[in-house]
Amino acid sequence: MQNKTTKWYQMSVEHVLDTLETEITGINSREMNFRLKKYGYNEIRFKQISPFIRLLRQFHNPLIYVLIVVSIVTAFIGELIDTVVILGVVIVNTFIGFIQEGKAESSIEALEKMMVPECTVLRDGEKKTTLARELVPGDVVLISGGDRIPADMRLFHAKNLHADEAALTGESIAVKKNIEPLSTPDLPPADQNCMVFSGTLITQGSGKGIVVAIGEHTELGKIAEIMKETKKIATPLMRKMEDFTRLITIAIIAIAFFNFVLSTFFGYNLIYSFMASASLAVAAIPEGLPAILTITLAFGVTVMARRNALIRKLPSVEALGSTTVICSDKTGTLTKNQMTVVRIYCGEKDYHLTGTGYEPSGEFILYNKKIKPSRKDKELIETLNAGFLCNNATLMEDEEGYNILGDPTEGALIVSAIKAGISESSPRLDEIPFESERRYMATLHQGKNENVIYVKGSPERILKMSNSQLINGNVQSLEIGEITNVADKMAENALRVIGFAYKISNKKKRLEVEDLNELTFLGIQGMIDPPREEAIKAVEKCRKAGIRTVMITGDHAKTAKAISEQLGIGIDEDRVIKGKELSRMSHRELYEIVDKFSVYARVAPEHKYDITTQLQMRGHIVAVTGDGVNDAPALKAADIGIAMGKTGTDVSKEASDMVLADDNFASIVAAVEEGRHIFENILKIILYTLPTNGGQSLLILGAVLLVPFIPLFVVRLPLEPLQILWINLFDAVFLALPLIKEPKEKGFLEKPPRDPEEPIVNILFLRKVGLVSFSMAIAGLTIYYHFGISALSNPMNELLLTQAQTAAFATVILMHIFYLFTARSITDSAFTFSPFSNKWVLIGAAITMIALFMIVYAPFFQILFRTAAFPGDWWIFITFAALPGFFLIEIEKFLEKSICKKS
Repeated sequence: MQNKTTKWYQMSVEHVLDTLETEITGINSREMNFRLKKYGYNEIRFKQISPFIRLLRQFHNPLIYVLIVVSIVTAFIGELIDTVVILGVVIVNTFIGFIQEGKAESSIEALEKMMVPECTVLRDGEKKTTLARELVPGDVVLISGGDRIPADMRLFHAKNLHADEAALTGESIAVKKNIEPLSTPDLPPADQNCMVFSGTLITQGSGKGIVVAIGEHTELGKIAEIMKETKKIATPLMRKMEDFTRLITIAIIAIAFFNFVLSTFFGYNLIYSFMASASLAVAAIPEGLPAILTITLAFGVTVMARRNALIRKLPSVEALGSTTVICSDKTGTLTKNQMTVVRIYCGEKDYHLTGTGYEPSGEFILYNKKIKPSRKDKELIETLNAGFLCNNATLMEDEEGYNILGDPTEGALIVSAIKAGISESSPRLDEIPFESERRYMATLHQGKNENVIYVKGSPERILKMSNSQLINGNVQSLEIGEITNVADKMAENALRVIGFAYKISNKKKRLEVEDLNELTFLGIQGMIDPPREEAIKAVEKCRKAGIRTVMITGDHAKTAKAISEQLGIGIDEDRVIKGKELSRMSHRELYEIVDKFSVYARVAPEHKYDITTQLQMRGHIVAVTGDGVNDAPALKAADIGIAMGKTGTDVSKEASDMVLADDNFASIVAAVEEGRHIFENILKIILYTLPTNGGQSLLILGAVLLVPFIPLFVVRLPLEPLQILWINLFDAVFLALPLIKEPKEKGFLEKPPRDPEEPIVNILFLRKVGLVSFSMAIAGLTIYYHFGISALSNPMNELLLTQAQTAAFATVILMHIFYLFTARSITDSAFTFSPFSNKWVLIGAAITMIALFMIVYAPFFQILFRTAAFPGDWWIFITFAALPGFFLIEIEKFLEKSICKKS
């Protein structure tokens, strides 16, 4: 019965009753119980992920596995300090990940808030209040203003019934409902005027409907089902880090195992062999990198919040920088969601108005010249006055600017009048309110000597009620043809057109429909929800940045086309793809066209989801905006789901990765720029961290390989595991972390998006890792050998060995510091920017040097880190040995730029 292909809106009421085997008096209790068993309860099932499972997920990292194994073995052989420190690193990383990602995916649960607990039904011919979850197909439900709809229903009675379906369809204006079947196939919910849908709200009127779909078969339920089936895809950084982590883990295990086998082959005892291999593994693992990446992304959250982009899920910070397509709603995001009068035709003159939104400031332009409306322009003043007085909206100003209380169309008429200096209101004596059947509204106002009737409505209706028009201040015969042509042209440009007329009524105190004839036509006002000025600039920025903007709207095709042209969004083949066309397309057909068209109108919820997924199939990194329940599946499926902060539903916000505080498209572009900047800094951190880890690994491996030739290395390794771990962690906090504060380099939005498939491990990575790693290993081995070789023939060999080891320790740290200053830019020389442009790097280097001196010379730290003070003149040799960490990379950058210039 509840087949998804059933088109209830195409059926007559009698056909629906026959199909459901029910009557308009409702089903009886026995039948209700039978249908409950057949169809189940009217509910959507929700699920939650336990915090314990989320905690276990934080351990799902190969590098963490290696550290845990090393800690277990170090505990087994009695190295308890090493064990405690290594486990501490594991716990800290796990805790940070759990806190930052701890908020459960609750987008599906947010739908539960829209479920209705009770409703009024007809059972056994009588009105009864029942639990909404016990509704079954065939039930007859009574609805009225203020009610939330408990199930999808086909209406058979509607009296002035209006439904707010914004959460489901995206339509911001309440929809007038009727009971007539619709013959057009494949209509989206927004056009099914004889249906009401679960979770939507009745704003006025009353009606009766037959339940045709419940639970997961409702439009709301289908969205929940899509949400359950949709898996949130990993961001480019997450995918790259997973691949990189897998690669580095295999490499570490292989090298550590090779080191262990080699040590055993050379005849060393198992404890020495293991400690050497454990040291190598600890040196190679970037223990602080997971935490520092999390902190970097968290810092990005703070920066983006200042630009009205509130990040809910950390990886989205970086993913924004990879975006290749932004799929945006029209209303409120690309436009202001504030209707604005832009043209007025009256007295055979065509006026244009400047200014956008509800702020009452702007100019009147006639024949390309600015004018100031005055009493001489009687037909213009009266047209504006009609819009101002025949009106129930109110213009208000608060801290956030101007807003309208009431209908947006009426708000636009008030603003256009105030722009002309009209602000005084004549007392209203009576009113005939607007009804869709009449298509007009009329008001009676008290004047000084005579009362006046003002009428507004659809131009064709107002023209039928008129027999004259006002031209140059005089009443003349009505020329319907010219007025109709202008109104049609305005409509073709996606303007909403309102006509105005008036009539002198002498001393009449009450207004009757019979009074509304022989009116004097005044003029027409054309209005539109205009594009945001900043959105026009933002779309152009996107184009320069290689990012395609796609408009997906529930609005009409003409409006979508007009707005897209003003925004500069390309209309391919001069076509707007409509929802009806999308409904008839297979996924393969949509895949073929999705890269060709950039404007989609009258879309249904599943269309936005399909467009998103097919763009992803094309290899795009897709950002999607949305504010309604209907947008939630697309928001969840997108690489970056962006919900609206002001107008967004709880469901859309919970499904999103980012919330726009100001609902402004320009804020998305600003966030993309910040995302690119953050990724650049993340790349700097990785390119700083990994070469330093590689250098320490080669230092240990080199020592083992040189054992047959240099007996010194069998006595003691150049660095202790605890020293290596401290270098990695302290380095991450005080040297790598300051790189997140690197200022933004120029031209981020003038480059194409980076290739999401480009791996972290590329030629640039290997070259920098190789240069720094080998120079660090050579420097450390040289220093250790130079100062430690005499220990073999000296009775004070233990102290001398510790001093030599401490000198090697200091050399590694100094090389880290020198490398940091050139790592501030991936391609530019350190001599091309100010060393003071990032004070945190200087502060971090200073703290590191202070800590190094304390470890070398303070007794307490000497015991803890197994170091010993060495003579002051050793520092000169240590400093020279560490300088290649800076100059080798500077030479590499110079050569790279020289080659690029030649090519």
